[in-house]
Amino acid sequence: MPASSPGVVANLPLFLAFTCAMGLSIFLSLPLVYSRRAQGRWAVGLNAAAIGILLFLLADIFSDAALILYPNGYVANGEYATAFAIGCVVAFLGLYAVDNLRRAGAANRPASPRRLAAIIALAIGLQNLTEGLVFGNTWTAGVIGLLAVVFVGFFLQNVTEGFPITSPFLGTDAPRPKGTIIGLFLLGGVPTIAGGLIGYVWSSPLFVVTFDALAIGAIAYVILPMLRVALRPLETRELSAARDRLVYLGVLVGFILGFAVNAL
Repeated sequence: MPASSPGVVANLPLFLAFTCAMGLSIFLSLPLVYSRRAQGRWAVGLNAAAIGILLFLLADIFSDAALILYPNGYVANGEYATAFAIGCVVAFLGLYAVDNLRRAGAANRPASPRRLAAIIALAIGLQNLTEGLVFGNTWTAGVIGLLAVVFVGFFLQNVTEGFPITSPFLGTDAPRPKGTIIGLFLLGGVPTIAGGLIGYVWSSPLFVVTFDALAIGAIAYVILPMLRVALRPLETRELSAARDRLVYLGVLVGFILGFAVNAL
């Protein structure tokens, strides 16, 4: 039977320290948006890698939700499946409605980097809320080995999640005030802490499935404008073809990076 420690479980300050470290590790990627090298081809590749990471997160979130949606391995639980479907639709169509209302009368205007970054941060924050729930539940179970694996995995994954948030600013002349970037990182990372506190005292499969669905709907929505920007036509077909190859490679690298970090 795995080793457990009631003393560790009862230590709330220690739990808060680990949860904060896990949630705020997103700030380790903060220097990326201010890097002088994040321009030109580097910016194209980094943006493509961010799309790859988001695609991996879609698969990763659904794999977590599937454990609840399909308790028997193949037959979906009706209540949870309904909540999941509603959550995906509400997040996707809700963001679509808000985004298009803000751009009313300016249909040809490109998406604002700040708005894209905010949607990405919101989507990642919803996903991190469920990660916090898992960590809080694992902590109260007191299984030290499993707790260490969960902490390290979520800590590293949160580091990579800061990268997609900053990606809309790369390769653009959009202002990047540190206050705005820090606020976006907090929007993405702090829900891990909130979820951890909730999971520490309470657990609900329906709650987890609902927030997983909201995260999936939000991420699916934001990937579309990111792809549109990444693959917009350039001055010549040759330039477009060379850029497209870089985008395809970057998406693949980002997906593999997300998988590798999650597998550690």
